[in-house]
Amino acid sequence: MKKITGNKWDELLAEEWQKPYYQELRSFLINEYEKETIYPPAGDIYNALRLTDYDDVKAVILGQDPYHEPGQAHGLAFSVPRGTTLPPSLVNILKELESDLGISPQTVPENNDGFNDYNAGILEAWARQGVLLLNTVLTVRAHQAGSHRGHGWEQFTDRVIELLAARQKPMAFILWGANAGAKKELIMRTQDETGGQRHLIITAPHPSPLSAYRGFFGGCYFSRCNYFLEDNGIDPVDWSL
Repeated sequence: MKKITGNKWDELLAEEWQKPYYQELRSFLINEYEKETIYPPAGDIYNALRLTDYDDVKAVILGQDPYHEPGQAHGLAFSVPRGTTLPPSLVNILKELESDLGISPQTVPENNDGFNDYNAGILEAWARQGVLLLNTVLTVRAHQAGSHRGHGWEQFTDRVIELLAARQKPMAFILWGANAGAKKELIMRTQDETGGQRHLIITAPHPSPLSAYRGFFGGCYFSRCNYFLEDNGIDPVDWSL
């Protein structure tokens, strides 16, 4: 069995990685990484699955495709690595977090090295608590948003979503943007086929400045997620990074 994630996802996705569409996607990516500048780095593509094992998922935050400017993407939807200027969509997410739960740079303590993950936009703490930060497409060409759509990633991430929606333990799905919101039907159909509605599904416009004004702000995604988890006897997420 391939060890790509190092956890249960390897077992659950073993057949997927052998399918013809994925082999074609893999060949496409090999060529792209050789000839173009692609984000995230190849070793970071599956970081979301590595950091959040299948059984540990409490919530899914679903985006579109990775950030496409230098140094921004590291395999977690909406998150950036240390030392990177925050993209506008992440700035809006943190504004909503402060509006919803009062979490701000002033309320988040610094690490032992004097570093503040909130200011840096590093969302790994969410991932390690069970928030799967997944994009519908996992790679992108530099400066070309959406450039890797239609090459097989959507089929792969649909399978990830199906596996999660089929799980009996409830979870929250937070779908930001049209591409993510289109997965609502897939989630509802899968859970209906496997025991009835048990998951929370929240849809909203993408946090990008181009669309956030259409209703992203005021969605209270973080508190709604935690209310749902607690109502189902699941420990809430500490969103304070």
